[in-house]
Amino acid sequence: MAGVPVRHPDLVAAGRHYGLKVETCVPHDPETKGGSKATVRVAKADLVPTEANLLPAYANFKELVVACEEQMTILNQRPHRVTRRPPVEMLAEERRHLYRLAAEPYAAALGETRTVREDQTVHLGDIRYSTPPGHVGQEVWVRVEGEEVVVVGRSRDGLLTEIVRHELSVPGPPRILNEHYPDHPNGRGISKPKLRPRTAAEQAFIDVGPGAERWLRGAAASGVSRIRSKMARAVELAALCGRERVDQALALAAESERFGENDLASILDHVERPHLTLLRADERYSVQRGTGAWKEFGR
Repeated sequence: MAGVPVRHPDLVAAGRHYGLKVETCVPHDPETKGGSKATVRVAKADLVPTEANLLPAYANFKELVVACEEQMTILNQRPHRVTRRPPVEMLAEERRHLYRLAAEPYAAALGETRTVREDQTVHLGDIRYSTPPGHVGQEVWVRVEGEEVVVVGRSRDGLLTEIVRHELSVPGPPRILNEHYPDHPNGRGISKPKLRPRTAAEQAFIDVGPGAERWLRGAAASGVSRIRSKMARAVELAALCGRERVDQALALAAESERFGENDLASILDHVERPHLTLLRADERYSVQRGTGAWKEFGR
C-alpha cells in the first residue's frame, strides 16, 4: 500500500487553487514516502490491530478496504469519549462554517501580472514571449514552472485558462511562435500602419471596402499622381454601380498595379460584363508565308 501514488481530485484541486504542487511518492524510495509509511503504521495500529482484526482473514485488498469503511461508519456514529458526541454530528455543524474553494485560484498561484502589448508579447525578465491572437491590451498572468514559462489569460467566456507555454529563455533572444501570427509571413509580426482619413472625402473612399484600402496603399507606394481626384471618381462610380463592384475593381487594379486615369472604369466595365470571352488568333488563317517550301530543299 505504501508508495502507491494516489491523486485524489479534491487534493489536486486544492493544490491548484493555492499554487501548490502535488508530489507523488517514488516507488521503493523510503526517503520520499515517509508520510505514507507513517499513515500505514497508524492504520495498522488503530484500525486493523494485529490482535483484533476486523475479519479473520482477507482474501484481497478490496475486502480490507470494505471492512475499514464499515468500521469507520460504526466509529463515526458512536459518541466520542471526550466530546460525548458522535463525530458525524459534529462534522455536520462544522460544514456550515466551511466554504467551497473559489472557481478561480489565488492570484499569487497564477504568477505575475502582465499586459499584452501591441505586438502580442509579454515581458518576463527582459525577455519577450508571444501570445495567441485576441489578448492584446488584456491582463495576463506569467509564471515559471521548471524550465517553462506559463501564460494564463481569460477566455471569451471570462474563464481563466492557460493560453500558451514557452521554453524558458535567457536574456536576449525572444520566444516567438509563428502560429501566433497567422496573418503575417513567417510569423514575423509585421504590422501595417492604420489608415487615418482626415476628410469626409477620404472616409467615403475607405468606406467603399477593403479593395479601396488595398488600392490606396498600392497607389501611394507607387507614387501615383492625382490620387485624390481618382479617389473621388471611385466614390462616384460606387454610387452609380454599387460598392461591391467598385471595390472588386479597385482590388483588381491594385493587384495588377493599374493606377491610370481610366484604368478603374476599364476594369469596372470588364467586371460588369463577365460573359466576354478572350479571342485568340488562329494560325490556320494567317497570311504569313510558312516554311513548308523548305522541306524539299537539298533533295
